[in-house]
Amino acid sequence: MAKAKKIFPKLHNATWPGVVGKGTPDSEPCIELETMLNLTTAAEVNGVKFDGFDLFLAAPHFDHDRTDESLDLIIETAQNHHLEIGSLVAPIWSGSAIGSEEKRDIFLDAVRKSCIIARKLRNAGIRPNGCVRIDSSCSVEDWSKDPEGNQKQIAETFSAACDIAAEYDEVLAAEGEICWGGMHSWKRMLQILEMVDRPQTLGFQADMSHTLLYILGYNAPEDRLVPDDFDWNDIATFDAAYKKMTDKLRPWTVDFHVAQNDGSVFGSGTHDKTGRHCLPKASGGKLDITKYAGFWLKDEDGLLKRFNHICWDGCMFPNSVMMNPQTWNDVLEAMIGVRDSFGWK
Repeated sequence: MAKAKKIFPKLHNATWPGVVGKGTPDSEPCIELETMLNLTTAAEVNGVKFDGFDLFLAAPHFDHDRTDESLDLIIETAQNHHLEIGSLVAPIWSGSAIGSEEKRDIFLDAVRKSCIIARKLRNAGIRPNGCVRIDSSCSVEDWSKDPEGNQKQIAETFSAACDIAAEYDEVLAAEGEICWGGMHSWKRMLQILEMVDRPQTLGFQADMSHTLLYILGYNAPEDRLVPDDFDWNDIATFDAAYKKMTDKLRPWTVDFHVAQNDGSVFGSGTHDKTGRHCLPKASGGKLDITKYAGFWLKDEDGLLKRFNHICWDGCMFPNSVMMNPQTWNDVLEAMIGVRDSFGWK
């Protein structure tokens, strides 16, 4: 008898790789949303296609000055491509979770606008699941001027953001990425989550590329989980470190990004250096994607089934790579492998 087909978690592509690190004079041009979705819908592996996409709520993909028109266009575009919408990235970078009251108010206003959009998309029936993603919008350098004071202020701002999200029945996902102050190490990220202590409203967004850098201690060598002279062939040591990290952050995880990383950092455009995303079949990739996705998607009691979609994240690929259809077939194949191993009917 054939095995029942696994349809959860749904498989989403991300739209922000067409924007992040692009669009400045010293970088490549942005890739339009329509083009990103055309590439997404064209991908197919053994009859399986992407189910949806996660949306970057910033120009050129979204126009906040024309929110209603932008929403109508987004909904129509998603429907035309037969794709669902999942998690949304809140454009909080004109503000910050630390600093002046004005900066924090701008941050929180962006959270509110994003939650309003999230609810409207949900009510339109095009967004059955997903979170609203945030970060601290401060550099590690600025954060390091007063680590404990800034941790407290980030927690206060995130708590206020939780109050806003709760008004709209939304969940916030704090992105664990080494370029964001206070979120740049697994230990500091966990500290923020515990300080806010709103697990029903604020959780963790685990990206396999970014969290690999947590283990290596980039931007936080004091929280490194493998030795300085670590040998990548020492799988047992790596697995023990990976387990320690995921055991701490998995209970908080509400959003998950499948990704690959070669153990180095990279940045372009206005985006600070962060984990270098690689293609899933890259020769220098350090992760067995399916194996290490399992560290996040199940625990000792079995599959978590905590979120109904997962997303691919591959920021800052050259446009030539992004425009190659094989890129998205390889990405989709990697995601299918994760679902075949850790999905459900």
